[in-house]
Amino acid sequence: MAGYNTDASGDMNVIDISNLKKSYFLGDMEVPILHGIDLCIKKGEFVAIMGPSGSGKSTLMNMIGCLDRPTGGKVLLMGKDTNCISDNELAELRGFEIGFVFQNFNLIPRLSAYENVMLPTYSNSKKGVDTAQRGRDLLKLVGLDDRMGHKPTELSGGQRQRVAIARSLVNDPSLILADEPTGNLDSKTGEEVMEIFSDLHKKGRTIVMITHDPEMAQYVDRVVYIKDGYIENN
Repeated sequence: MAGYNTDASGDMNVIDISNLKKSYFLGDMEVPILHGIDLCIKKGEFVAIMGPSGSGKSTLMNMIGCLDRPTGGKVLLMGKDTNCISDNELAELRGFEIGFVFQNFNLIPRLSAYENVMLPTYSNSKKGVDTAQRGRDLLKLVGLDDRMGHKPTELSGGQRQRVAIARSLVNDPSLILADEPTGNLDSKTGEEVMEIFSDLHKKGRTIVMITHDPEMAQYVDRVVYIKDGYIENN
């Protein structure tokens, strides 16, 4: 997809956020969550967004992931202003350009590991790509080539998160967005999952990770701290 913005150094920005505001409404009462956030993430960066519960990091994730629209300001994803495209175009942008990894894995229990990996391709599939082979290759990449036919209930937590990572990559997205990817894992398994993200980053993937765990900072290029809806550093 064409249309990347670039910074002064010429590096491509996958994400450009300017003066981003988000409020929710309870009846007539406005509840502001994000207060004029500015943030740019370059192609190939591994960025952690950290903050305490209620800081606004999940709301910011929803804005970056095109899961919600801002109240004010702009979110540009690969140069596309998400305020200026239709819901269908937004869904297409999200389906092709963003791979999601969630804390709770979000796997379909009745489907095998391979079938879960292939789910995004049923509604969004890039032309000329052998997605069936890609699904198998990705499960091999995350060390689960011998578990393709297993259902989530037959897998450990770490294995389920590996399936979720493979699923996030199946459409070859420009951005991996991980929301507390180690939150439901023990320390050792969490480290193994983070090593997978590190390997993906070394291969040029752009990754944004939402986390509250300061130990995750050792794996990333940059940590963005958010508190009370404001970015404290950038």
